[in-house]
Amino acid sequence: MRMPMRMPMQTQTPTQTQLLFVYGTLKRGHDNHRHLAGAVYAGEALMSGVDLHDLGPFPMAILGEGRVLGELYRVGEIELARLDRFEGVPRLYRREQRPLSDGRPAWIYLGRPRQVRHAPRLRQGLWPAEPVGAEPPEPAEPPSQA
Repeated sequence: MRMPMRMPMQTQTPTQTQLLFVYGTLKRGHDNHRHLAGAVYAGEALMSGVDLHDLGPFPMAILGEGRVLGELYRVGEIELARLDRFEGVPRLYRREQRPLSDGRPAWIYLGRPRQVRHAPRLRQGLWPAEPVGAEPPEPAEPPSQA
């Protein structure tokens, strides 16, 4: 009588995480940050070779000459696939791996130049231009007529 062959148990390795650079509504304090549930915050970072444009309710980064300040998260393949669906890859954005200013590779969601042709560039590389919850500045007093 032949005994069934037993396959050795394979130990599962933890999902390898990768860095994701976010610059818009996925950042802490914004509505879509909830889509990063389970991701590990890894600090702020700077990415060069990218221009940031203000589309109103959200920004869009494209390849360019500027720098963008954003947040880094450690994410696994499952989280990246879920975020790709949320970000509309490949229709609205494409996910590309680019070097951070310190040389580490990180994924970033990039748009296309035609998508931002009428949107102002955020030269400071930060969105929103005003901190979340910031009060608008008080209007200047008109000069007094003496």
